[in-house]
Amino acid sequence: MFKISSMRGYFASSIGVACATVLALSAPLPAAAAGGPGVHRPPATRPVTGATVPGSTQSFPLVPLNPDRAAGTAPEMGLAPQSVRSFSLVGVVWDDPATELHGHVQIRTRASGADRWSAWQDVETHNHGHGPDPASDEGSSSRMRGSTAPLWVGDSDGVEVRVRAEADQVGGTRTPTLPDGLRVELVDPGAEPGQGALAPSSQADPVQRSDEDLPYGGTGADAIASAVEAGLASLNASMNASMFPAPSDETTNEADVDQAGEVRGGPSAAAKPFAAPRPRIVTRSGWGADESLRESGFVYTGSVKAAFVHHTASGNNYTCAQAPSVIRGIYRYHVVSSGWRDIGYNFLIDKCGNIYEGRAGGVDKPVMGAHTLGFNTNTTGIAVLGSFTSTAPSAAAVNSVAALTAWKLGLTGIDPRGTTYLTSGGGNLYPKGANVRLNVISGHRDGFATECPGKLLYGKLGSIRTAAARLQGR
Repeated sequence: MFKISSMRGYFASSIGVACATVLALSAPLPAAAAGGPGVHRPPATRPVTGATVPGSTQSFPLVPLNPDRAAGTAPEMGLAPQSVRSFSLVGVVWDDPATELHGHVQIRTRASGADRWSAWQDVETHNHGHGPDPASDEGSSSRMRGSTAPLWVGDSDGVEVRVRAEADQVGGTRTPTLPDGLRVELVDPGAEPGQGALAPSSQADPVQRSDEDLPYGGTGADAIASAVEAGLASLNASMNASMFPAPSDETTNEADVDQAGEVRGGPSAAAKPFAAPRPRIVTRSGWGADESLRESGFVYTGSVKAAFVHHTASGNNYTCAQAPSVIRGIYRYHVVSSGWRDIGYNFLIDKCGNIYEGRAGGVDKPVMGAHTLGFNTNTTGIAVLGSFTSTAPSAAAVNSVAALTAWKLGLTGIDPRGTTYLTSGGGNLYPKGANVRLNVISGHRDGFATECPGKLLYGKLGSIRTAAARLQGR
């Protein structure tokens, strides 16, 4: 249960009715070609006043591609070439979140307005280690589904999918199977947020309620008060101007000030020893989060003792100007397609080094994310947009990981070069309840057997720890 802050009423009244008006939208079903009808998951029913089109999700069931296969042949599922409404991000989901997809997923797409199809692209299937802990209210929700990593493909209006099961690599004893309920999810991230739109971001002071009382669609006082957070993820310009360059011209950056134009700075580096300055952070309203998608409440843990670094495995074929759209696509895929309460990561960073607020609840708060299965408690999850198994992360992205971890860990005086103990919530490396010693800045693979964050980003963690400590003045 959470305490209701006395400041909540003040903030709500000062914002007034700017966020109180909501709209009800509906959308037609997609025109499906061969391969069976698709299910349209409509945009939010209560978008923020002044926001632009919030996006949508098209969902198509996968069907057997080799129904007459011989005994012992690996099953294949897929979707014949389809002409669909515009989408930019794609992934595959299935019914049981506890079931892993042992196989290969490939997708090819057709760019909107073009005749040629892309080459086949592999989708990262080993995504089980991302998500809420199984014992948590979020992880045990009936909305949860298994899912691949999402893949950014750019504006497209055609799709084809093939999924093939693989045999057990150890001894060959497991009969090749695929999960039940396989579907391909086509995500339209929606348009950029409108200029001057008052879109709520995170909320500093939660409403008192239990997880069972948190349906999707925050409205009324919740949405009004959460608008206050739009100013909390901002730049202390006088302190940071010489340390952190302004974002590239391609980057969407909104709401570094509140509605009255007041700059809201983060904790000062002079507030405590070894506290680093707060880097510039693009708020949820800045990247266009549709706040009616997520659950309206927040879950906090005791404190942030460690940071896990991830890659989104969504590919590197995006520009920095497209990064807000990529994040909106991942957000919708996590919530609508995978059944999570919000985007899983606490922060995201693009290839130009721009830092974005992820899961709602306050960038300076210990918000429980859904990023490292078994270790979401007392940690923060930072994801770099891209795939870094064979591609190196940009220097700008690496520098921003160091700046962000220096500030976030510095809020509680934690040395980025140190180690800490975390209690496992259960996973494939450590059993539930195990007391595990981990680096304060760890890669996802340190807490779960996975390739994430890719070997080339993982190899940068040593220099990130050193740089973060230097930014703290150590």
